[in-house]
Amino acid sequence: MMLHCDLHVHTFYSHDSLLKPEALVRACLAKGINCLAVTDHNEIDGARLVQRLAPFKVIVGEEIRSSEGEITGLFLKERIPPNLPPEETIHRIRAQGGLVYIPHPFDPAVPVRLRRAALLRLVSKVDIIEGWNSRTLFKSADLKARDFAAQHGIALGAGSDAHDRFELGRAYVEMQPFRTKAQFLRSLALGSLHGRKTALAHAAHSVVVGRAKVLAGHRTEAAREQRRKRDRA
Repeated sequence: MMLHCDLHVHTFYSHDSLLKPEALVRACLAKGINCLAVTDHNEIDGARLVQRLAPFKVIVGEEIRSSEGEITGLFLKERIPPNLPPEETIHRIRAQGGLVYIPHPFDPAVPVRLRRAALLRLVSKVDIIEGWNSRTLFKSADLKARDFAAQHGIALGAGSDAHDRFELGRAYVEMQPFRTKAQFLRSLALGSLHGRKTALAHAAHSVVVGRAKVLAGHRTEAAREQRRKRDRA
């Protein structure tokens, strides 16, 4: 059976999402998404929880804010802290056998996207470029990402960038099943991207949620560690 793999999804472990892992799994089953990369902001505990709950393939990922913009790691085993130089972020992804995935690289509406200078400097270390992001406002940004990937021989990914269940599955890669990281990359290279754009209201809602959760201390290291201890108990 072919996989419909949404490679960019957030749970409420991200500061700007309210999507609970249990609700995420139910929504995937209802929408026919049978492969998922959970890429919470600067956190992997949500991905680990979804992986335990889901009856389908779940990749543990993290959307990491480096000092020059966001870089996603896939197939991670350990959390990578934010605000490191992008070279160090990528080194830590690769040190644990992960893949380097660049989300929304050319979306002018995302101020935390990886800076173009950093992308060009590190392009030889990039495994995947996001060629479709449902939250990207302009299709031209997605097309620019695809052209860039083609020029540099990099595989393409697609993700809904979902922060709620309504957004989930609006973008995915249709690809052959895989068991290993190497098989994943081969299947991804031969896969096809599918996507629809998400209504701007969803993105606006996540901004409001994010500000409220930040004010409540969600992003502090103390709050993260308290949540980790609770989840391990």
